[in-house]
Amino acid sequence: MLQKLFGFNPQTMSVRTEIFAGITSFLTMAYILAVHPNMLGGLGMDKGALFTTTAIASAFATLMMAVIAKLPIASAPGMGMNALFTYTICMLMGYSWQFALTAVFLEGIIFLLLTVFNLWSKITDAIPEALKTSITAGIGMYITFIGLRNAGVVVDNPATLVGLGDLTTPSPLLAMLGLVLTTFLYVKKVPGALLLGILLTTVAGIPLGVTHLDGLVSTPPSIAPIFLQFEWDQIFTLDMLFVVVTILFVDLFGLVGTLIGLTSHVTKTTGTAIPSMKKIYLSSSLAVASGAALGTSAVVPFIECATGVNAGGRSGLTSFSTASCFLLALFLAPFFLAVPSAATTPVLVLVGLMMASSILNINFDDFSESLPAFLCVILMPLSYSIVDGIVLGHLSYVLINLLCGNWKKLSLGMYILAGFFLLKYLM
Repeated sequence: MLQKLFGFNPQTMSVRTEIFAGITSFLTMAYILAVHPNMLGGLGMDKGALFTTTAIASAFATLMMAVIAKLPIASAPGMGMNALFTYTICMLMGYSWQFALTAVFLEGIIFLLLTVFNLWSKITDAIPEALKTSITAGIGMYITFIGLRNAGVVVDNPATLVGLGDLTTPSPLLAMLGLVLTTFLYVKKVPGALLLGILLTTVAGIPLGVTHLDGLVSTPPSIAPIFLQFEWDQIFTLDMLFVVVTILFVDLFGLVGTLIGLTSHVTKTTGTAIPSMKKIYLSSSLAVASGAALGTSAVVPFIECATGVNAGGRSGLTSFSTASCFLLALFLAPFFLAVPSAATTPVLVLVGLMMASSILNINFDDFSESLPAFLCVILMPLSYSIVDGIVLGHLSYVLINLLCGNWKKLSLGMYILAGFFLLKYLM
């Protein structure tokens, strides 16, 4: 049964090791249970419902990966995707969270169709590596800025737009202490360092008056306030088309980058070839659509689950174990919902650092590549918009390479996207 469901081979794999590896993956990912409700809760979405949805959507997506792809890959609402949802689409662009959920659901359906008709690779091959890399790096800078801002480490300054907050006040002080502590745990390779950092920082916030804890265990909050909250009357508008294309764009390259890292790590660690990527994409597309129905931003594979592979995970049984942990975590809502923004700041900064490090793959000697990539990276935090960073990075890439005579570097898809982005700005 295990072999049929999860690709478990009793001759080369151990049930005990697979379960332990799944728990290890969960510990490295579980910070999302605190970070995600905090982030989307700022939109007026019910935080209790968000916690429950985050756990259920993560469990379902990871289970799909276990059964369909039969790989030790776990998924959850993606960092970067939730920032795009919250701060760009809703707060900056002014759309409702119901509108944004509708866009995510439609993106999931398109994702599924692209997978069925084998169009993913054609799209990804049409976009230059510099732009793919810059999107990941820019989102890393963006979520770092969000984390520091939420804790009051970075504040408004009328003279310079932004400035350093008062680090002696409780929230910024707790955030910086938590960052030092969490970094120490991560450097020392302590299992579940990010989650443990959140836990310890949250506890440290009690005497500072930042954390207000009202219990540890309870029944899961209802998801009714955010379940199936779609705005169908908006699906044929230009605004919806633009937002769906943007989410698809970000999801596409974030997913490809993550999967390349994960699958190459699995292959290198286990010595076994990865099965058809189509099964992984199929699992991911179902995760995105179902997550939107449950009430969350796009659900994606987490690079952190590579720790489970390092711990011996080889099959979908590892993912099944991780999914089970997410379901068990449903009963810890009071604690995770008590985590203050200051306690999630260290994770946002460290995850931002991990994402931003991809900038090292950009060829800075070729300005026709590096300048558009740099604009994409730097404009995301400075404009407080993932969308504007992507659009201006893409447009500058097309225009610079056209002027330089590098027409062969530009695909038909890039021209179409450039025209679409220009149309949006002109209208």
